Amino acid sequence: MAWNAGVDVDNTELLKELRIERHQREEHGGGGARWPWIVAAGLALVVLLGGAGWFWLGHRAVPVQTATAVAASADSGAGAVLQATGYVTARRQATVSAQITGTLTAVLIEEGDHVKQGQVLARLDDSGYRANLAAARAQADAAHAQVAQYQAQLAQGVADARRLQSLVGRGLVSKQSAEQAQTQVDSLRAQLGAQRQQAKSADAQAAVAQVNFDYCVVRAPFSGVVTTKDAQVGEIISPLSAGGGFTRTGVGTIVDMSSLEVDVDVNEAYIGRVKPGMSAEAVLDAYPDWKIPARVVAIVPTADRGKATIKVRVALEQKDARVVPDMGVRVSFLEERPDAAAPVPQGVLVPATAIVQRNGRSVVFVVDGGAVRQRTVSPAAQAQGELRLLPAAVKPGDSVVLAPPADLHDGSAVQTKAATP
Repeated sequence: MAWNAGVDVDNTELLKELRIERHQREEHGGGGARWPWIVAAGLALVVLLGGAGWFWLGHRAVPVQTATAVAASADSGAGAVLQATGYVTARRQATVSAQITGTLTAVLIEEGDHVKQGQVLARLDDSGYRANLAAARAQADAAHAQVAQYQAQLAQGVADARRLQSLVGRGLVSKQSAEQAQTQVDSLRAQLGAQRQQAKSADAQAAVAQVNFDYCVVRAPFSGVVTTKDAQVGEIISPLSAGGGFTRTGVGTIVDMSSLEVDVDVNEAYIGRVKPGMSAEAVLDAYPDWKIPARVVAIVPTADRGKATIKVRVALEQKDARVVPDMGVRVSFLEERPDAAAPVPQGVLVPATAIVQRNGRSVVFVVDGGAVRQRTVSPAAQAQGELRLLPAAVKPGDSVVLAPPADLHDGSAVQTKAATP
């Protein structure tokens, strides 16, 4: 029994020595078993991030500028050979003033009023001129009364001289008395002539007084629209600049809207392309979609040495209330205007920058909702200024992308912004 107990104790100790502890097993083989899982997890994360990036980049809205395709018309055949900018001007425009110095008692106009030729615009204080007119008329009346008096005296003198002359023939009076009577007649006739001249002078003085009195009323020199009101009641107005800032030189400005035209500055290097009577097309900055037919009136024969330009007058063939002085305008000078019977080109006009090359083909990108659709096009051979004619594939009203970026493709999401005219 004692031996068996000793053997058991020895076996127990031996088994303890052969046992592998937990920390020894982990240090020996645990690290090699975990590395494949770590690598797999890392690869999966990279794939997920790459997929998310591809999805985000592939669906991100690309900012683009667009323009609207317009239907071609017969006028499209008139190609623009030159473009220039200028301003709307009025050939008949006047700052209305009085011809005398006086104080305003009434101003009867406001900006925007339509006035007729001869209409009263303002009145000046006329009390002094009224008194002068009354005095001049009284002097004229007195002069005419003197004429009547001399006429009566002359008539009496002629009768007396005739009577004395008959008595001389009968010997009743002396010849000297008859001669004296005739001399009196000649004197009265001379005095009558002088008095008549005095009466004419008095009439002229009265006429001057009447003119000065009429100057107290300011009238419109022609029909037009009041664009500025420059004076108020109580201010002194004068045709001359007197009294510093206390004297106004004008009541207001009137513009004849029927005389509006366009003045453009053309670079002297290209003035040879412009001819008098040449057809043109004007586009106001305020209304970029409105094309106004126009024609060249004259080329002003002088140059601006500072800007190296020559002024060209362009008449607008269409009158409209929207056209007002000093508006900015862009004028396209047209090479030719086709006949009314000329066929209308088929297709639409788009800016040349909307057409790009993809895989050797000409394409445009048309906005459809929030994405673009690539369409293959065949532009017409002739160019019409900055526009190109597309006979097919694009319809009037379609929005086309201007200068499409290289990474734009069919189906790309876009964020549109209309191009500035």
